[in-house]
Amino acid sequence: MTTLKEIAQLAGVSRGTVDRVLNNRGAVKPETARRVREIAISLNYQPNKAALALASQKKKITIGVLLFGINNGNLFFEDVVEGVEYQRARLAGYGCTVITRRTVFDPKAQLAAIDEFLTLGIHGLVISPHNSLEIIEKINQLSQMGIPTITTNTDLIGSKRLAYVGSNYYEGGCTAAGLMNLITQGTANVGIITGSPLILCHSQRIKGFMDTLNARYPGIHVLDTKANQDDEFKSYKATFDLLTNYPQMDALFFTAAGVYGGCRAVADSQADGRKRKPTIISFDAVEKTKTLVKDGIIAATICQQPFQQGSRPIKLMFDYLSTGAEPEPVQYTETIIKIMENI
Repeated sequence: MTTLKEIAQLAGVSRGTVDRVLNNRGAVKPETARRVREIAISLNYQPNKAALALASQKKKITIGVLLFGINNGNLFFEDVVEGVEYQRARLAGYGCTVITRRTVFDPKAQLAAIDEFLTLGIHGLVISPHNSLEIIEKINQLSQMGIPTITTNTDLIGSKRLAYVGSNYYEGGCTAAGLMNLITQGTANVGIITGSPLILCHSQRIKGFMDTLNARYPGIHVLDTKANQDDEFKSYKATFDLLTNYPQMDALFFTAAGVYGGCRAVADSQADGRKRKPTIISFDAVEKTKTLVKDGIIAATICQQPFQQGSRPIKLMFDYLSTGAEPEPVQYTETIIKIMENI
């Protein structure tokens, strides 16, 4: 196990200097601090767990976690919460408190939840943010107050967040376009059902999808895009309207939740005389989506490791608050394709 003494010898500094750098205590020249951190990383230095527990218990670290997924039927965040709860249990022994709140897709609801967190004395915030100027300004305000933010599931460009953990949504859209080309053999008329245009990940998926089609697959045409606000009932209506208004439509791309409602609309439209079942590509693997893939209704679904999106940001925040270890600013979860044979 690497010790502070070994790092100090290699860096040519005292053990006290190494301690100040790795625990973010006191003033150290930037070039010295950078050299110490590089050596610590190269040696895979891990702080003593007993000392870490003692230090964190003294600090009484409290982390606020703010997620979507209340009253809208979006089951994806249930898997994110599972990751949060796993990390909450692991860190409880270090004196860390994790407080979770969930809101609707509304910036005012998120702002109110953040203000509640502040009254509870949080030291750091993990948030799946609404893509709005108000939330950017709030995160920047928290940064000025010395309260770091890590975004999860969806990023917030322009904010002073510490790090982002989640899918590369543009890449996910590109992947969906490639799958659509493979499955349809390069010829399709596609309808897009998206969640909220105010959620960055949804718009990034569409951009990746469209950019890839325009650059590589001229035989695949997007006829229209409709939003469902991640709501199953709105998704049913949006999908049914697309299928009714565009009888030539033979493919669907779901960028967010509402997949089950959309697939119910497909079944009902076929019952009304529609002959051809559309090729459907979706995201995530909640239980209903798994069933639809197993039944051959959805051709493929693209997964983004929701458990990791719940667990990893909390661990990164705890490490930063307890030891000063700065995380990599962008940490993408793996893009995983699931079909009938491996769901």
